[in-house]
Amino acid sequence: MASERHGMVEKRGAGLWLSHVIMILGVLVVFFPIWLAFVASTVTQPEIVKPPMPLWPGDQFIENYTKALFSGVNVPVGTMLVNSLVMAIGIAVGKIIISLLSAFAIVYFRFPGKTFFFWMIFLTLMLPVEVRIVPTYEVVAGFGMLNSYSGLIFPLIASATATFLFRQFFLTIPDELAEAARVDGASPMRFFWDIVVPMSRTNVAALFVILFIYGWNQYLWPLLITTDPEMNTIVMGIKQMFPSGDDVAEWPVIMATSILAMIPPVIVVVGMQRLFIRGLVDSEK
Repeated sequence: MASERHGMVEKRGAGLWLSHVIMILGVLVVFFPIWLAFVASTVTQPEIVKPPMPLWPGDQFIENYTKALFSGVNVPVGTMLVNSLVMAIGIAVGKIIISLLSAFAIVYFRFPGKTFFFWMIFLTLMLPVEVRIVPTYEVVAGFGMLNSYSGLIFPLIASATATFLFRQFFLTIPDELAEAARVDGASPMRFFWDIVVPMSRTNVAALFVILFIYGWNQYLWPLLITTDPEMNTIVMGIKQMFPSGDDVAEWPVIMATSILAMIPPVIVVVGMQRLFIRGLVDSEK
C-alpha cells in the first residue's frame, strides 16, 4: 500500500509540474508580443526599422510616451483615452442599469404579454449594431448627437444578453424574500435596491468587466458618428496612426499608444476581479 501511495504522489507531482510548465509556456507565448510592443515603444525609429529588432527596452521611454500622450500623430493620446474611458464606462453602467430594471420587471411584475416582450428583447441578439447601423445613425443624427458622448453611448446601452443573465439569476432568488418584503410594507423599488441589487453584485462585477471591454474595443460605431478628431477613441486613433501612401509610420509612438490602450482594461479586470471574489465570499456568509 505504501508503495502504491508513493507512486500516486509521484504521478500527481509529475502532472502538477507538467501543468505548470505548459501554463508558463502559454503565458510566455501570449506575453511575448506585448513585450515586443513595449520594447518598440522605448527605442528610436531607426532601431525598430533596422534588423534585428532589440529585445530589451531602450532609453527613449519618457520621450516616446510624452509625445504620444500630449502630441500624438493627429490627436493627443490623452484625449483619446479620456473619450474611450467615458464611452466604455457609460456603455457598461448603462447596460447594467437597464438590464437590471428590465429583468426585475420581467420576473417580479405581472402584465399582459410579459413573455412576449422578454422574447422580443432576446431576439435582438440577432440584430447587432452592424445590422441596424443605418437606421441607428439616422436616429442619432436626427437628435443632434453626432460628435458627442451621448451619441457614442446611448445607442449601445441596451443589452439582451445582460437582461437574460439577470433574469436567470432573479429566478433563483427565493420567493419567500419577496413575500417577506411585501409583508414588511416594502415597495417594489425598495425590495429592488435593498435586496435584489446587493444579491446581484457578483453578476454586476462580472458583467461590468465584459461590457467595459466591449465598449473600449468599439471601432465601427465611433468611426461612423464622429467627424471631429477631438472625439476620436483610442481604437480609432491607433488605426489612424498607420501611414497612407508614402508617409512613414512613427512606430515608437504607435507602439506607445498601443501599450497605453491596454492599461485601462487591465486595471478594470484586476480591480473588478477582487470585487468579484469578495462578492462570492460575502454571499457565502
